Amino acid sequence: MSERHVFEYALLRVVPRVERGECVNAGVLVYCRAKAYVGARTHLDEARLLALDAAVDLAGVRAALRAVEGVCAGGAAAGQASGDDAGRRFRWLIAPRSTIVQPGPVHTGLTADPAAETERLLDLLVR
Repeated sequence: MSERHVFEYALLRVVPRVERGECVNAGVLVYCRAKAYVGARTHLDEARLLALDAAVDLAGVRAALRAVEGVCAGGAAAGQASGDDAGRRFRWLIAPRSTIVQPGPVHTGLTADPAAETERLLDLLVR
């Protein structure tokens, strides 16, 4: 059996109209300190989102989700966060925001493969 490590994760939610409190899960953020891993996978169900708000800025939402994936990837795609370690990038991404793309609460688990866990959580909680 592979060694398992503690990881943290949070859902990314799209909240097109904050005053209504409705949201669509659109991604997952995963951080594993032991593996120095931070990753994000996103999937936007545009039909569900449009059902909540027909006037939502789909291009803006897609750009915000790509930006989160870029910060997790590091390097030039991370912009100002490019020099930050994985933990610091994760903490910045899970900070509460009042924008249309918001992080949910942080949960924990155990995994031997954080990248595979990211994909599993996307399938389970978003798709």
